Amino acid sequence: MTSVIEVDTLTPQPAAAHPSENTRVNLLGLSPQQLRDWFAELGEKPFRATQVLKWVHQRRVDDFDAMTDLAKSLRDKLKVLACIRAPSVRLDQTSSDGTRKFLLELDGGGSVEMVYIPEDDRATLCISSQVGCSLACTFCSTGRQGFNRNLSTAEIVGQLWLAERLIDRAVNHNRAISNVVFMGMGEPLLNFEAVVDSATLMLDDNAYGLSRRRVTISTSGIVPAIDRLRERLPVALAISLHAPDDPLRDVLVPINQKYPMAELMAACDRYAEVVPHGAIIYEYVMLDGVNDEPAHAEALVKLLGPRKDAVKINLIPFNPFPDSGYQRSSRNRIERFRVQLKAAGINTVPRKTRGDDIDAACGQLVGQFEDKARRSQKLAQMGLAQIKVITEDRS
Repeated sequence: MTSVIEVDTLTPQPAAAHPSENTRVNLLGLSPQQLRDWFAELGEKPFRATQVLKWVHQRRVDDFDAMTDLAKSLRDKLKVLACIRAPSVRLDQTSSDGTRKFLLELDGGGSVEMVYIPEDDRATLCISSQVGCSLACTFCSTGRQGFNRNLSTAEIVGQLWLAERLIDRAVNHNRAISNVVFMGMGEPLLNFEAVVDSATLMLDDNAYGLSRRRVTISTSGIVPAIDRLRERLPVALAISLHAPDDPLRDVLVPINQKYPMAELMAACDRYAEVVPHGAIIYEYVMLDGVNDEPAHAEALVKLLGPRKDAVKINLIPFNPFPDSGYQRSSRNRIERFRVQLKAAGINTVPRKTRGDDIDAACGQLVGQFEDKARRSQKLAQMGLAQIKVITEDRS
């Protein structure tokens, strides 16, 4: 009998401080309220925090001397006590379709990837929230690599801050980025506080001013955290579903063994009451012969049909990586699947594959890191080593 993943045993550890600057506060990592509180501790008035917030996030300035509406004495104080430090870019690749992938080096060790996806009327930034991932989804390259640690708020926000400086195309209110999706490396809701603080900054009118419907947090199904997010910051929500029932999802998305479909859908129904645009996004990667048969579509209709007014399904072509054990569904299979869902009145959109020629597509992000959590050993100890065998039998 397959045992259940215990999330607590996989809980990431906080990022290490930068050894040479561990006494200085990285202002990229402070939420608006935290910044006001910090300025109050310095004996400064709240409006000074707002001024700095605008300089840092709206103008992307990292030099305190350039903040000309601050008193020189305050600028000198900030140079001693604070810094504005984002991850550094190690690699910048551009795909034939215009997608850009950035490999970012982190102060606390390791590296992550972020992806810029331009379209005619928008520009989406896909950002990472962890170095690696502990959830071991079997079709995901990141999940196969292991897990190191959580990203700090500064490292998460720093990705958007960097992108706004590096991208020279403005799409919305003179911004380079119109949409942010937490769909890069890691499970965002296992880094809850840093992700919520980061999203709070992205929404703040004195920072990036994005609307709640333009910030999307993806999750594999951490049910208690979905409920916490509903209470704290109900932004757009995407569920990595990928299967219509528990037996198959237990294999593809092993966290389903901890939070099975009935619990997940109940949490989604609660979240749908507050979701910004009235619908939850369900991501469904199309795996040839695994989850793309008419019977799977029928089961998905049974699952989502009763809540179809609050559902959008994205059908995602599987993006291959070495030794995955899976193949991409054909266009005909994906179209047949879409038509079957659409006939049931379910909003279904086939997603285009973007950036796969530079390994920037969904499920292909890896970065460089050491599996400090020894995830593979822990999974084996919990009886989950057989997942790979089951997967190979299905392929």
